[in-house]
Amino acid sequence: MIQSFDFTFLDDYVDLIVSGIVTTLVLITVGAALGLSVSVLCTWARLFCPVWVRALVTGYVEFVRNTPFLIQLFFIFFGLPQLGISMSEMTAAIVAMTINLGAYGTEIVRAGVQATPKGQWESAVSLGMTRNQAFWRVVLIPALQKMWPTLSSQIVIVMLGSAVVSQIAVEDLTFAANFIQSRTFRAFEIYFVVTAIYIVLALLVRLALRFIGLRFLGEGEPS
Repeated sequence: MIQSFDFTFLDDYVDLIVSGIVTTLVLITVGAALGLSVSVLCTWARLFCPVWVRALVTGYVEFVRNTPFLIQLFFIFFGLPQLGISMSEMTAAIVAMTINLGAYGTEIVRAGVQATPKGQWESAVSLGMTRNQAFWRVVLIPALQKMWPTLSSQIVIVMLGSAVVSQIAVEDLTFAANFIQSRTFRAFEIYFVVTAIYIVLALLVRLALRFIGLRFLGEGEPS
């Protein structure tokens, strides 16, 4: 039996879908900004902080990279309240995305810093800078330029992975899709549309990150 498809019912849920899109974009915008900041700070810590701090950062990176994002999210939202640390669904989602992107981003930024020619460090030191000052003023931006495409891809991956935040009742795009499906039982239509929306969002986020790279980092320009 051939199933007939009808997308017109979605007209009644446009506001819910748009709200889900906005929530998803807020999650990735805030999560990406905080996650990249964590990545840079952790890279700096692994270069210049005492051994015990470097060990803590390494432990954090390895823990996050070797556990599922969903488990990290559940630990933050369901586990931490037992220690007296409670937060809203949205806050928990942002914290989880920040921690996840921060760990993966740390390895990406570190690779860019390690790829910096030794002569660049030596030139900065010869101008009277400490290695710490050289990191912030000379090395960091070229390192981000090299690794920005990889960081951009990781941000998109985190955005797509954010679909699981619907499991803690964050009203993102996937939450909207699940809600609509539970009311209409038109699974093919709603998930087809949401899949298409995620594809468009991924492409738009990539374009936005490309613009940011060109505008603020000069990524893609000849050195």
